[in-house]
Amino acid sequence: MNIQWFPGHMTKALRMMEENAKLVDAVGYVLDARAPASCFNPQFQSIVGKKPCVFILNKCDLADSAKVERWRLFFDRSGLPYVKITATASAEAKKIVAVFDKVTAELQAKNRAKGVFKPIRFMIIGVPNCGKSTIINCLAGKKSVITGDRPGVTKGKQWVRLSFGLELLDTPGTLWPKFDDENVASRLCFIGSVKDDVTDVCEVASSLVQQLSVLYPQSIPQRYGVDCGEKEPAVIIDEIARKRGFLLRGGEVDRERCAKALLDDFRKGKLGGITFDLPSEQ
Repeated sequence: MNIQWFPGHMTKALRMMEENAKLVDAVGYVLDARAPASCFNPQFQSIVGKKPCVFILNKCDLADSAKVERWRLFFDRSGLPYVKITATASAEAKKIVAVFDKVTAELQAKNRAKGVFKPIRFMIIGVPNCGKSTIINCLAGKKSVITGDRPGVTKGKQWVRLSFGLELLDTPGTLWPKFDDENVASRLCFIGSVKDDVTDVCEVASSLVQQLSVLYPQSIPQRYGVDCGEKEPAVIIDEIARKRGFLLRGGEVDRERCAKALLDDFRKGKLGGITFDLPSEQ
């Protein structure tokens, strides 16, 4: 996966997160339920350090429920605090607060014993477009921070005070400078963590078709009425383009338009519940 991007702003964001980690009591680590393992940023470990950490498995409504269940079992066996949510549902706020309270219960008890009453501060971290800001808005019950279905919406740190005795710090979604695993790179592209304009969108769509053909062979036929069989991804995309009328003058296939539509359908859940990563890969 050829990704042409310049990670200078990512380095700046990581530096900012390291500085602000000193100001918080715990960390909320957001993972996209469609690619949880791919969302583990190896550079976040130094930021989290020994602070209590809650893994927030977000966008479960777009994921494969059977595979999400395997992630639940993985977190349970590992003894890692976690919560499964769909942040766009306001009712999820209570689930998040409950696990936040659980991991900071000892600190809160110490504060009460000292007669100290101050908010517990969490820093929310994750790759771009994993839903950090949406989670904060869910907890706040209002649009406290800017959100968007694309990476790079959060430009700087934003503190949000909640009514639960919590303060949350939203941070910019952050990637790492180099992807050593092609599967990780492609899956981060699929879920929109890497901006489409720094990739070859046709290459990304071809990789998506290839992986879906193996993991979810019925997803494309059911959505587009195109039989994948043993066909190359480019051939499948061309057939989808003709079915959808994505054609240029002279009847030539508009492959780029089709690629964008295919990625958009996946990201909106129109290809069904899909999860690429399993805990055994981590």
